[in-house]
Amino acid sequence: MKNLLRLAVALMPWFLRRHILVKCFGYELHPTARIGLSFIFPKHLAMGEGAFIGHLCVAIHLERMEMGAHSILDRGNWITGFPRGHARHFAHLGDRRPEFMVGAHAGISKNHHFDCTERIEIGDHATVAGYGSQFLTHGIDYEKARQHASPISIGARSLVGSRVVVLGGARLPARSVLGAGAVLNKAYEEELRLYAGVPARPVKHLPASAAYFSRSAGFID
Repeated sequence: MKNLLRLAVALMPWFLRRHILVKCFGYELHPTARIGLSFIFPKHLAMGEGAFIGHLCVAIHLERMEMGAHSILDRGNWITGFPRGHARHFAHLGDRRPEFMVGAHAGISKNHHFDCTERIEIGDHATVAGYGSQFLTHGIDYEKARQHASPISIGARSLVGSRVVVLGGARLPARSVLGAGAVLNKAYEEELRLYAGVPARPVKHLPASAAYFSRSAGFID
């Protein structure tokens, strides 16, 4: 019944839906923020000035979702979490945070999947480009025969190529590029690098003078 009510809200015109999301759900939505025809129902939602979520997106089972000022989540993205304190899964992770945090001027293109069993953070001015990438914070710990989850961090002003896989515990440093088709499975610290391959590793130095790393506008059309 609860999901049917949410679906009814999701299908309402935006001016009415926005009023209900603020007054009844307690969401923090800037007057210029907007959500398309999408099913976006985390426990807490905050959207800054000019933040935009396109059509046919889903965001469920999240403790918190934040969209920074002028950030973009384009159409067809699927964002799921796993509620804390639910059943026995992840009981050993007492400080687990099922959150999706998108920085100011960050851009996420179409048809990606974000598993936010643990926190996923997309930094300011970062871009998740292309199609069909997977960000997977949880998996099976075969040594201990249990589910485990670790956060993912995509650094500020970084660029993620098409059809990548990013695994729990991975970190793409700021001002870096993750090449198309790469599998990022660990945390790196070195900025101004191209990371590529399976598994991804630093393969090239990038110039600090590159315009992408210093632009003031966000999503690149």
